[in-house]
Amino acid sequence: MATSMSCLLVLCLVCPLLAGVVRANPWYGLFPQFYDHSCPKAKEIVQSIVAQAVAQETRMAASLVRLHFHDCFVKGCDASVLLDNSSSIVSEKGSNPNLNSLRGFEVVDQIKVALETACPGTVSCADILALAARDSTVLVGGPYWDVPLGRRDSLGASIQGSNNDIPAPNNTLPTIITKFNRLGLNVVDVVALSGGHTIGLSRCTSFRQRLYNQSGNGLADSTLDVSYAAQLRQGCPRSGGDNNLFPLDVVSSTKFDNFYFKNILAGRGLLSSDEVLLTKSAETAALVKAYANDVHLFFQHFAQSMVNMGNIMPLTGSQGEIRKDCRRLNNDH
Repeated sequence: MATSMSCLLVLCLVCPLLAGVVRANPWYGLFPQFYDHSCPKAKEIVQSIVAQAVAQETRMAASLVRLHFHDCFVKGCDASVLLDNSSSIVSEKGSNPNLNSLRGFEVVDQIKVALETACPGTVSCADILALAARDSTVLVGGPYWDVPLGRRDSLGASIQGSNNDIPAPNNTLPTIITKFNRLGLNVVDVVALSGGHTIGLSRCTSFRQRLYNQSGNGLADSTLDVSYAAQLRQGCPRSGGDNNLFPLDVVSSTKFDNFYFKNILAGRGLLSSDEVLLTKSAETAALVKAYANDVHLFFQHFAQSMVNMGNIMPLTGSQGEIRKDCRRLNNDH
């Protein structure tokens, strides 16, 4: 009797906690084995096409990681970012963070065609983005993680959300942290996911103010290494050259490693949003130093933060739809 009473007591304590977990986790239905029966080759198909794309152009790995990021930060991880303009959709592709910048759509199209051939109407575009981001990371030397699956695709897009909710290169650190917090992500997620800048390229327009007029006084950003700034000015003039590309990690831009953090410590972080992780908060600075010292810790945190980000407000069950073509709603065909 005493045992059953104590069990009941434990249950009474645990049940509200469990209820809280379910409420706090709207993605409660996502799990890595979601397609094991309905489309057993799904992961293999995604991996194989991503591998071909990255073999052709290493930069595509960074582009596919960023595509998932820009999807999840707007209305959750629901493939809203992939929708083209139509009579009912104003595409997120036209937003300030995405226009002339977001890429990888053709790779997603290719994956979708292969999946529709293998298992029609089964694998969502949102899950394609989550898997492609993981596969891209691994292909360029980064960590592996099991991707929870079972997301469904949105029935709309939000260009306003895309303009307002995606962290920008010139945002202050408190603004960046707020944008993460709103989606249930914390400071560790901010610094770990910023480490995705260990691969890929950025446009001159994203960091020009650091070279010429960081705080409105006509001077370069004092936290920027002087010789690095001089090097950047050669390809990023005061005006023109907006789309000239520069590596986000000046040491090893095609390898997923921790040089991004080492660079920041040396004043060689490219974006203002990279440098402020060191200069504007003791908490973020401690993480920058920890990741610069320990690549395994960075990999572990990055993998966990990618899962956390992938869990933002997914559509599950009967919500949304499984798009046949990632660029348009099923009823727009």
